[in-house]
Amino acid sequence: MRACNVFYPPHTGRIKKNLSLLTAVAAVCLLCIAQSSFAGSIVAWGANDLGQCNIPSPNSGFIAISAGGRHSLALKSDGSIVGWGSNSDGQCNIPSPNSGFIAIAAGWYHSLGLKQTGFFKINTIVAWGWNEFGQCNIPSPNSGFISIAAGELYSLGLKQDGSIVAWGSNRDGQCNIPSPNSGFIAISAGGGHSLGLKQDGSIVAWGYPSDIPSPNSGFIAISAGGDHSLGLKQDGSIVAWGYNYYGQCNIPSPNSGFIAIAAGSRHSLAIKRVCQYKLTGDLDDNCRVDFYDFASMAGNWLIDCDIEPNNPACVAK
Repeated sequence: MRACNVFYPPHTGRIKKNLSLLTAVAAVCLLCIAQSSFAGSIVAWGANDLGQCNIPSPNSGFIAISAGGRHSLALKSDGSIVGWGSNSDGQCNIPSPNSGFIAIAAGWYHSLGLKQTGFFKINTIVAWGWNEFGQCNIPSPNSGFISIAAGELYSLGLKQDGSIVAWGSNRDGQCNIPSPNSGFIAISAGGGHSLGLKQDGSIVAWGYPSDIPSPNSGFIAISAGGDHSLGLKQDGSIVAWGYNYYGQCNIPSPNSGFIAIAAGSRHSLAIKRVCQYKLTGDLDDNCRVDFYDFASMAGNWLIDCDIEPNNPACVAK
């Protein structure tokens, strides 16, 4: 695994609007977020030059997030989208009606939303913002999608059969889906690289850069940024790798309890689980009392509450 070392991408200054860094984005894994019963608050870190880390108030009730080039999107539990940060090309202007969305994806200057429409609840993609490279031109048929991802100048869509559809710019091979194009459960589009999550919890990467963390297992969500990537593990921790000049790979402590991730161009977002009720014995704040809590109690059973009253694992004498 490449750690989050500082390095400078060799391919800069290639596109319109003097983009000095590659883009970003990442659609949050629809399968793991949409099925979650939790709604939480957003944590942001990294570059904040255009307010992409300034979470709108109230910071609650979010079920999915996506970090773009200089803007961010978040999906509320009521199916509406909130956007903030740069809006130079209308990438934060959510199309009306702002309802019925089940997934979001923020690109560099464009955004995608996945909607359920019609009597049969068909999943279709809605796109808005900059479209010079065709990144907002949805391929036909616009149906059967279960997840979306918006890259710098391109987009990805995940079909119900586990295959990926790509459209827009392909200068770094980011639209060349590796064979076999099957068995994917999540996708993410970055600056010049793409990520796909397989059913076995492993990550597939293509385009540039195409590094994979080691061990490549146990992932439940992925996010490709400009030149960095994030992976969410089953235990709620985040793995980060790639370009880290702005601290976008520095996961805030404690690295636990996360339920969603999003890698932007120079910043990252994550949603922390928020429990509706505080459970006695829930030492790791995962909204349940389980084996890990009992193991923690067993390892700390000699802690005296009179000496360390704020230690949740202390034992009353």
